[in-house]
Order: sequence, then C-alpha cells, then structure tokens
Amino acid sequence: MHFAAVLGVRPVAQPVFVGRKITKPWGWEFVWAECEHYVGKILHIEAGEALSYQFHEVKDETIYLLAGVLDLEWAEDENALRQRVRLVAGQSARIRPGMCHRLVAVETCEVLEASTPQLDDVVRLEDRYGRERR
Repeated sequence: MHFAAVLGVRPVAQPVFVGRKITKPWGWEFVWAECEHYVGKILHIEAGEALSYQFHEVKDETIYLLAGVLDLEWAEDENALRQRVRLVAGQSARIRPGMCHRLVAVETCEVLEASTPQLDDVVRLEDRYGRERR
C-alpha cells in the first residue's frame, strides 16, 4: 500500500516533467513545461532563419530573448501595417491573440517562450519553408 493511502491522503503526481525537443526548419524548440494552464519553451533559431508570419486565435504568449539578436515583425491584425522591432538579449515582447508576428534571427538566438497551452493554434500567413497555412 502506498504511504499516502495509509495516511488517508491521495498521492500527488510526480513534479518532474520530461521535456521534448522538436526539430523545426529554422532550428528547434524544446518544450520544458506543459500543463492545462501554460506551456514553457526554448526556441533555438539559427542566424538568418525565420518562423512563419502567423497569428494565434486564442494562444497568448510572451517571449524573452536569452541570447542573440532578433527582429520581431508584427501587426495588430492581418489588415494592419506590418512593423519591425529589434530585440537584444534581455528584452521581451507580448504577442496577443490575433496579432500577426514573425521572429527573424539576425544572429543565432535562444528565446524563452511562456504561453497559454494552445500549441496547435497557428494560422500561417507566409512561410518560407512551404508549410501549410494551418
């Protein structure tokens, strides 16, 4: 019998999360936390590479640049004027639902991402690697 059952309490899930590395055409991402409330990732983007120009319908995320130099292309929505802001290590940006965006690595980058858990919520508008819109 489990020790917790002897005490009359329910055993809790183990706190250790085994992450997963996912290869991408621009580098890779490592999911280091995932639950019903949030997801934590590290994105490794090779110099000169870019994620798709995309938006999320529900997903809300914040990025923090750990290392490198990154251009964030963004627009409030599909019809708004596209803008570009350069981020350096130590800077962060929030990407709200509906906000079009693309990360472009000026130098090889390590990006910490914290988001809501909707990992499949991606609507691609442009993709240099030929991936599907959704």
